[in-house]
Amino acid sequence: MNKSLTSPAAKAGHESVRRHNLSLVLRTVREEGEVTRARVASLVGLTRAAVSSLVEELLELGCLSESGKTSSGSAGRPGTVLTVSRTGPAGLGVEINIDYVSVCAVDLTGTDRVRVTEHTDHRGVPPAEVLAHAARLTNRVIASTREQDLRVVGVELALPGLVSGGVVRQAPNLGWSRVAAEGIFGQALGTLRPTGGALPVGSDNEANLAALAEYWFGGLGGIRTFLYLTGEIGVGGALVLNGQMLRGAHGFAGEIGHVVVDPQGPLCRCGAHGCLEQYAGRAALLAAAGIDPGQGVRGIAELEQRAAAGDARAVESLATAGDRMGVVLAGAVNLFDPEAVVLGGIYRTLMPWLERSADAQLTTRVVSGRWHADGSRLRASSLSGDAARGAAARVMYELMENPAAYAVR
Repeated sequence: MNKSLTSPAAKAGHESVRRHNLSLVLRTVREEGEVTRARVASLVGLTRAAVSSLVEELLELGCLSESGKTSSGSAGRPGTVLTVSRTGPAGLGVEINIDYVSVCAVDLTGTDRVRVTEHTDHRGVPPAEVLAHAARLTNRVIASTREQDLRVVGVELALPGLVSGGVVRQAPNLGWSRVAAEGIFGQALGTLRPTGGALPVGSDNEANLAALAEYWFGGLGGIRTFLYLTGEIGVGGALVLNGQMLRGAHGFAGEIGHVVVDPQGPLCRCGAHGCLEQYAGRAALLAAAGIDPGQGVRGIAELEQRAAAGDARAVESLATAGDRMGVVLAGAVNLFDPEAVVLGGIYRTLMPWLERSADAQLTTRVVSGRWHADGSRLRASSLSGDAARGAAARVMYELMENPAAYAVR
């Protein structure tokens, strides 16, 4: 005979409510910075007793810290101050790009605590080798986080190309097709940590995660709808609508680098002709400026130096790329009407030479005629807008949605 006084449905309902309230209290403390239990109770609309119970659980989970004394502002005992813990849970972001791997650890405050980047050309390298290398670098960062009393609770991969369900469906610049990146990486990392326990591994397109980093940490102010364009070897894009990522029916929205500018243009690795990437990707920019595309990041630094010195060929290569970008961006602006267009990756430092020609096309082609109605909406990304940080922060945002799920087991 079942003697339980609580039905399974009621129990599930109770657990769901507590999960919601734990998240609510944690997010409130994070937003306030420093706050007393009494103040949290007044902000979230729960009783002080309920908030105290939730706070105790969050302290036990390592999500909050409590210290010091502060006046309550009224008669009675002063309250202790709650803050989000700078030790305890941390998220890892692992950006795997064409010619580098970057691993970043972020704590619950959103602070970048550890970062390691290694430059190596992944073109032609078997995916398992690339992912194993990323796992080794990740394991080094995990060791560094322990030295700061941080506990990594999850990993998010930032990957180029079409990413869905943990699989890179297609990444032309890497030569990857149907690579089960999450599984391969997770297995490689688990082998390096036989006694450390398996860490949850997620994944997303690197441009999506860079856009989220810009939204969460950048200088967008109140802007909640924007188009993000990022340049590396390839050209990626993401669209944030009212604070939410637009993913499309299959999760592949934002592949703006493969929008065709000229059907008779150069052959792209994706198989089409005249994609934006063939005019504004890193190799195209360097070749047009007379710089060896094989120089990679060093080549972009040289391109910037030449443009700053007034080198005609460098300036022209950037103006032409900006013009092609403006044509494509104008189509996206007409379709989605974003508040801003943000240029990240290599475009951030090249913005002074891309902006004029891109802005000219946007001004001409945006049909509303409102491109400059409230000032220029084309802007460079902040230093905060990188994919590794966005990936790590996503782990922390997921923890804040359900803190108890990340308890030490």
